[in-house]
Amino acid sequence: MAKLVDIWRHPIKSHGREQLSEVALQAGQTLPWDRAWAVAHEESSSDGSKWVPCLHFSRTSKAPKLAAINAHWDEATQEMTLTHPDLSDLVFNPDDSAQQQLFLEWAGPLIPENRARSARLLRAQERGMTDTDYATISIGNLSSHRAVEQKMGRSLSPQRWRCNLWLDGLAPWEEFDWIGKSITIGDVEFDITEPVERCMATTANPETGLRDADTLGTLETWGHTNFTVYAVVKTDGEIRIGDKVTHP
Repeated sequence: MAKLVDIWRHPIKSHGREQLSEVALQAGQTLPWDRAWAVAHEESSSDGSKWVPCLHFSRTSKAPKLAAINAHWDEATQEMTLTHPDLSDLVFNPDDSAQQQLFLEWAGPLIPENRARSARLLRAQERGMTDTDYATISIGNLSSHRAVEQKMGRSLSPQRWRCNLWLDGLAPWEEFDWIGKSITIGDVEFDITEPVERCMATTANPETGLRDADTLGTLETWGHTNFTVYAVVKTDGEIRIGDKVTHP
């Protein structure tokens, strides 16, 4: 039986991940607090008022050290806690302008010298700043992840893929057969819309921030660079670890 085994959100786009045990979803929305903030670089014109492509932001594909950030967002206190193996922990309010500057100074050393510098921490006003121009949640299949590990001959953290929901108990690559169809996790229905095309971000180790795996080259042996799928939430409801997955 297929089931939900992991839930992850990324409060600041490309700047940390947080594991959850349950979450309430709303139809047509991203996962709550997922990519709720993003870091615009000095060459970006984004102000957070509307969705813009990822090229406007400081991100792991260009700055692999960002991959090693972990996050914890406390909605009650409005405090974000970020940790990184090479830095001291940072606790700050991401909506406070003075504390935003503290964040930029903290994360600055993680941006390579030959890349645009991070300039502004923006609150996304429409929805989470996912990589799609419509509100999506990403869903991964751990059997597909294990197929990649087997072909590479090494273990890989699933966190390389920066996925929201992980399912287990499926056949490898079965998720691609769902595109254009619907699945249900617990009592929540999702429309599976398209595969996620992967980039250099997945080559970075989420524990060290170092590029150490040719994930893209490995995916290309299957004739593509796709991994995990995008989904649109169709019904309101709560999902939690262990929920049953009903699929085509």
